[in-house]
Amino acid sequence: MAAGASWRALGTRVDLLVADGDLELARKAVVAVLAEVDLSLSRFRSDSELTVVNAAGGRPTTISPLLYRAISAALNAARQTDGLVDPTIGRSMRLVGYDLDFSQIGDSPGRPPVRFESVAGWRVVELNPSLRTVQLPPGVELDLGSTGKALAADLAAAAAREATGRGGVLVSLGGDIAVAGRAPDDGWPVLIAEDSDVPADAAGQVIALHDGAIATSSATVRRWLRAGVPVHHLLDPRTGRPADGAWRTASVMAATCLDANTVATATIVAGAPVLGWLASLGVAARLVTSDGSVQTVGPWPEVAVGAAVAAA
Repeated sequence: MAAGASWRALGTRVDLLVADGDLELARKAVVAVLAEVDLSLSRFRSDSELTVVNAAGGRPTTISPLLYRAISAALNAARQTDGLVDPTIGRSMRLVGYDLDFSQIGDSPGRPPVRFESVAGWRVVELNPSLRTVQLPPGVELDLGSTGKALAADLAAAAAREATGRGGVLVSLGGDIAVAGRAPDDGWPVLIAEDSDVPADAAGQVIALHDGAIATSSATVRRWLRAGVPVHHLLDPRTGRPADGAWRTASVMAATCLDANTVATATIVAGAPVLGWLASLGVAARLVTSDGSVQTVGPWPEVAVGAAVAAA
């Protein structure tokens, strides 16, 4: 029987499940990881490392091992997706109104009008591994919200597993789910949903996750108005505009949450011509079109199992 806890961190819901282990030890480990991630990667904290990097005005900045790892992961995601997932999206995110934690975003007459700008592109980011520095051209800002949260899920699951010393764990950060250790015999039952805040017993497909990770990207959540213009958080780096392609939601299963999130986000941004690419990667994916119809790719589980304990 799994024990669980839920709370909020990084602007999203955190779910922790532990099978055959000490829940409180696992929870403390996850809290510590997420606190470090927040202080290092947050775009919304004036005292975060990322804020210092974005304000450096073209000067190289020495960064922590965690931020170096997160930027390296983001650049690798950009390389793998040919720029569809690009960390230099930070300025564009600000211009469309995502300049505060999502819970604080609102429309008001005093807000400036929405602006759309394409990004500088991930190749302008200079990482120096020997000095552990990062350098951005003036005016370029990083946003690590997508790959950074997925990396945090992977790191938190590993830390929770190490803290318990046995059994298995599941960590969900707003639908980015990573597992570590031995899963329950029937797997971790995960509800597939477009909104990670829905109750785990809501209607929908339930799959069994035995290992690896699953991530869901959706244009149906984190939507807001900026000076009366509707926008959402999944921007196309090529235009700086919210993605408006064939898929409104993509759920992807992969070896790590970072890999799953990278593919899911790229799928939403790319639009229709991704089925061949997904098949070539060998991942399992569940795609929802703008009209709500569902299409699966690869070995996506077909049969519901048990009662869900988490939502993706």
